[in-house]
Amino acid sequence: MKAAIVAVGSELLGPSRLDTNSLWLAGKLDEAGIPVVRKACVGDDAGAIAAEIREASRRAPIVVVTGGLGPTADDLTREAVGEFSGRPSAIDPGILEEIRGRFARRGIAMPAINEKQALVVEGTRPLRNPRGSAPGIWLETEEGIVACLPGVPSEMKRMFEELVFPEIVRRFAAPPRSRRVLKIAAMGESAVEERVGPVYAKWSAHAFTILASVGEVQLHLVAAGAPEVAARLLDAQTEDFERALPGRIYGRDDDTLESVVGARLRDLGATLATAESCTGGLIAQRITDVPGSSDYFRGGVVAYANDVKTGALGVRPETLAAHGAVSEETAREMAEGARGKFGADFALSATGVAGPGGGTPEKPVGSVWIALAAKGRETRARFLRPPGDRATIRAWTASAALEMLRRTMAGADTD
Repeated sequence: MKAAIVAVGSELLGPSRLDTNSLWLAGKLDEAGIPVVRKACVGDDAGAIAAEIREASRRAPIVVVTGGLGPTADDLTREAVGEFSGRPSAIDPGILEEIRGRFARRGIAMPAINEKQALVVEGTRPLRNPRGSAPGIWLETEEGIVACLPGVPSEMKRMFEELVFPEIVRRFAAPPRSRRVLKIAAMGESAVEERVGPVYAKWSAHAFTILASVGEVQLHLVAAGAPEVAARLLDAQTEDFERALPGRIYGRDDDTLESVVGARLRDLGATLATAESCTGGLIAQRITDVPGSSDYFRGGVVAYANDVKTGALGVRPETLAAHGAVSEETAREMAEGARGKFGADFALSATGVAGPGGGTPEKPVGSVWIALAAKGRETRARFLRPPGDRATIRAWTASAALEMLRRTMAGADTD
């Protein structure tokens, strides 16, 4: 069974408004084992909306439309449903009275334009809206159903969960599906793909998705069936992926790299400090985004200028003179200086050329050194060449530094 989503509103076609309703609906439909095969945003045009509902109905028996049910002239979903179905519409006296009552309870006379919200297309069933004045629409078609809901997220979500989703589950739900997300940090998508290829081949009858973002790759696993059966299947698949990527899967599902690093620091009773140049405090920000990070994070220094590197972190002037700010030697001394300054068990440093300017033939944009100083261990440093623009380079560097710390605490090689 399949579904399609139509989001109505000209504002969704511009740069200022994100269609979050469709994302939420896709997640809810996935819970019932119903994949979304089409999503579309349509402007405030009755003909265009009707055409999209028609196309969506050809693609899927379940069509959910959001938006366009308000009282203004550009709210045209009712008209579009009438055009799509070829049926007339008329004012429903009961709905009109209910809308008037809603305004009266607030001590306001109902504006005349709100009468439009009491229009009901012949042969459709109104869906009561407990949070607003715009009723929804339920239309049975030869192919399946069309459910139209308000665009206001709070109204849409409640109506979908209470009135639409139970009916969809009763009539259309497939066997339940369970999902698991495996997360890998500071490793390129192609490198991950190459290693997990044999696992894909082994489980070729099952669906996998690989998704890449800056500094992270995610493997999305899906299993159908009863929860306990699906869990066993996901466990077996996870074991194979872990063997293909030894030590590189840092977490699952809602885990973040910084939360996993923080939990490990807490378990060890260890503390962390940071010394950052090109990342501008991004490593410290990610660490402190985690609630309770004061248990293990001591502090950090953002040292852009060389005199701050020497004065605040103890980097030797001769090191900077001989090797420059972007060098293995400087990265090592920055990390060691931060560990000593804050009395931490571990310290991370980052120094590099994030661009777009500042690069040289010897040290082009994207040249980055990170280092990790650890109590009782030799300081480690690593050279990176993250791809992309300034923001991408900085984000990738922060992920690589946190992953270096995670793997060190796990006793793994940091390469």
